[in-house]
Parts: sequence; C-alpha cells; structure tokens
Amino acid sequence: MSTNTDVAKIFNAMATILEIKGESGFKINATVKVARVLENLVEDIATIEDVTTISGIGKSSASKIKEFLESGEISSYEELRQSIPPGLLEVMRVQGLGPKKVRQLWQEADVVDIASLRTAIDTGKLDNLPRMGKKTIENIADALSFVESTSNRERLGIALPIAESILEELQKLPGITHSAIAGSIRRGKETIGDIDLLVSTTEPSLLAETFCELEGISKVFAHGETKCSIRLGSGMQVDLRIIDEEQFGAALLYFTGSKEHCILLREIAISQDKKLNEYRLEPADISATEEAIYKDLQLPWIPPEIREDRGERACKNTPNLLTINDIKADLHCHTTASDGHMSIEELATIAKARGYHTIAVTDHSQSQGQANGLKPDRLLKHIDAIHAVNETMDGITILAGSEVDILPDGTLDYDDELLAKLDIIVASPHAALSQSTEDATKRLLAAIEHPLVHIIGHPTGRIINKRKGLEPDMTTLIAAAVEHNTALEINANSYRLDLRDIHIRAAAEAGAMLSMNTDSHRPEDFEQLRYGILTARRGWLEASRCINCMEHDVLQTWLVRN
Repeated sequence: MSTNTDVAKIFNAMATILEIKGESGFKINATVKVARVLENLVEDIATIEDVTTISGIGKSSASKIKEFLESGEISSYEELRQSIPPGLLEVMRVQGLGPKKVRQLWQEADVVDIASLRTAIDTGKLDNLPRMGKKTIENIADALSFVESTSNRERLGIALPIAESILEELQKLPGITHSAIAGSIRRGKETIGDIDLLVSTTEPSLLAETFCELEGISKVFAHGETKCSIRLGSGMQVDLRIIDEEQFGAALLYFTGSKEHCILLREIAISQDKKLNEYRLEPADISATEEAIYKDLQLPWIPPEIREDRGERACKNTPNLLTINDIKADLHCHTTASDGHMSIEELATIAKARGYHTIAVTDHSQSQGQANGLKPDRLLKHIDAIHAVNETMDGITILAGSEVDILPDGTLDYDDELLAKLDIIVASPHAALSQSTEDATKRLLAAIEHPLVHIIGHPTGRIINKRKGLEPDMTTLIAAAVEHNTALEINANSYRLDLRDIHIRAAAEAGAMLSMNTDSHRPEDFEQLRYGILTARRGWLEASRCINCMEHDVLQTWLVRN
C-alpha cells in the first residue's frame, strides 16, 4: 500500500539521520524495525485502528504514524531533517559512504551535499582526514560520478546470471575447494545492490589476480588477500571474499544475511552463552557448514530466502518451501497468435520436454491492439486450432485459454458467452495502472468474483524499477480469492515478480491458491521460472497452495470448479 510505503520511507530516513548524528544503536534499530514492519505489512496502516497491536510498533512510533495519517507529516521527522544539512542524505547514495563516514565528512570536511563533496575531493580537503587514504578517496570520487547515472539497484534477473557467470569462471581455477553466491541474490530479493561471492581456495593469490582481471571490468576498488572488489562495465559492483575452507559455513551464513537475521542468530547465541560471528560459533568452534551452526543453536536449517527476521525464529522444522521440481504445468503463455514467438506446437513441445503435464495457451484479448490481441472471430478460430493440436500430441494437455484484459471499470474484454468456450481464463490488468487504491480494488475484485475467471494475472501490473503499478487493498482481494477459489498469479518474469513476496505470504496464510507462471513469449522465457520460485519461497509458499503443482486430473477438476 502507498501509505505504508510513504511512512516506511520516513522511518528509514529518520534512522539514517539518527545514525549520522551518532545516536544510540537501540534508538536506531527500533526505528529501522518500524520501517521494516511497515514495508512488510499487507494491510493499509490507515485501516488499522490500534497499530500498537502490531509487533514492533510501540506507543511512540504509533503516535508518529497517527500524526502522519492525520496531517501528512511527522513533526519529529521534520525536526530531525532540520538538524542536519538537507543535502546530506543525498551523499548517502554514494557507494562506500555509510552514516559514520558521512558524519565524518560533514563534521571534518564541511561536506553538506553532493556539490560540496565534489569540491572537497577536487580541492584535496579529504587528503588529511583519518582513515581517508588516497585509494579510498579515489573510490569515493569514482562512485560519486557514477551515482548520477544509475539507481544503484539491478533486477534479480540481471544480477543472478552475472554472478553465476563469474563464479563459473573462477571455479575453473586450480585449488578451488568451495564457492557460493551470497548476499541478497542468494536470498532471492527482487533487486540487487551488489554481488557477493565467497570462495575458498589453496591458491588465494591466483584467485584474487584472476578476479581482478576479469573481462568487462571498469574499475578495481580493492585487490587484497581476503577481499577484492570490482565494478563491471554494466555498473554492477562485485565483491569477492576469499575464505578459509574450515570457516566457509560461518562466512556463508554471515554474508548471506540478512542483517536482521544475523542479529537474530547472534541474540539466540548469546542467550545460550555462545558467540557467533562471521568466522565461527563459539565455544564449540563450529564453522564448516551452516547446518552445523543452526543445529548447535537448536534451530532447524533456515532456507536463505526466508532469512529476514519475519518469523523464522518460530520454525520447529525446516519449512517445506516450493521448489522448481514441484511445478507440473505453466498456465500463462503466448504464441504467434498474439505477441508470442512460438507456434502452438512449439510451445507444447517445450512444455512436454520440461516434464509438464499441462500447458495453457493464453494469448492476449482484443483490447491489447499493440500486442495483436485477438478479436472474437480470431479467438474462436484459435480455440479450434489449439484443440486440434491437443488431439495430435500425446503426453501433454494443451488448454485453450486467453489472457483477458480487466478493463478499468472491472469488466472483462470478452462477453461471457465467448469466455465460456475457453478452458482457462487468466484475467490481467494492463491499462489504467495509476488508478486509486479504491478503484483498483473494485476493478480486481470484480474479476476475482467473476465465475469464469480462474487466475488473476500479475495483479498489480508493476514493472520493477520502472512502474509501480496498481496498489489495491490486497487484504480484501485475498479474502475474495479465498471465497471464490480464484488463484492469484505469481508472474515469474523478473521484470514483474507480481505478486511480490509479502503478498504471496499473506495469500498463502489466508488459504488462497496461487499460480506460478512464466508468461512465456519466447522459448527462453521458460527459464524465468527460477525467479518466480525464489520470490515464492520468500513468501513461504509450499507446493500445496500452488495450482501448478497439482497432478493432471486434480488440476482439470479445479479448472471446472465453477
């Protein structure tokens, strides 16, 4: 919800200002926690009568939230903002400058904004500051010029293949014993700030040298014995940490994060008179594997995707989260009939080769003129063509469907008589994606309640880093989806990942069914499935709540449920 996002941004900014000012860690962490609670809250905070009933929000924070809801601002935040130069928060965007370093620059070099940081660098004002060597200043200068040309966060679908490619290259070296991708990529976050790689080797000098000479590097930030940092031509920063083999598990746990999960584990360790850091769990000196560390802390192994301090502490066993092998069907795909690049036969052949028992052909409806959407007469012929191919192909069921536009007023793009001729209907919003929360909720609610609709496709219509899409009342939509047995889609395309993780978890916990689809237009699009799986796992989704995991006959029965 937009209100949640707006208030969370304020609390995050407050925490940053507090840290710049050198306030207590307790105060800072409490403020950050409120921001995280708001970011992960599915309900609109404005609809909750007593926000103190939400874990992590105390009376003081509740009064600030109430003030924002009533006036649109928080007076204590305004006071905090006025206590530091207004441009100082912008300086935080520069890679490598955290709150403590920014405080130093402010207090010791009169840096108050981006312009004064440039001046301080160019005039040599930073040269004699403590812990500000020549190399550090060069890195700050380089990052400063870069910050204006990038958002500093890349889609998971871009970052993960880059990380895998680099790691594959390093694994060819002699002496490599362990290697892994860590950080937010391993946790499956939808956007990535930088890439974290961990490698243990008997040839550390060779590893560091090879890494710092990889093809496509635009900048080497660090070339050390235990850490190397580079920037690729694409703008992504990649950090390599060279780890002792016997400490690899502890390092992987620490550098995977999240920060909040690591704090949680350290608190648990302290409560058991133990000490956990990036090197080992003491006093037992356990460090080789993550599993051994969790076991010694009397915890089940926690999958990386849910290491966010969102309830994993209560797990008695390792959650049985959805895997790519659970998927037995794809129920949202396109062919050359609309804007796809595969024939019906090619689409079905690819699906069969992937081991699927069912594939749905869901080309665009008539309102999508730019996507060659099908007019009613074309759709009728297309249905016949799909059924004809289905009759000739063994080992897979091909469903005749459509991705039908949910029009701005909530009506569907075809009349009910035509819709009834389809095997499956994916109803999706494509236009008017800046509607108010109220209008967006009514629009999607109408589609969920329609007796012929099976799946609500990419419900918000967002495009990551480009378009925020609709912001409906997800609690209302999820309740309606449960009541009408309508599935909500997890669109696996890394541009979309819609539903997002917090909505997936809310839907699954409420008892809704979800559908995991690739929205494939080309053969290679099927490989996008892994991004959807990562997102689903971040939402704690299990196979039992995903219709794509149903066996053939069970799915067919579900499709004719209404």
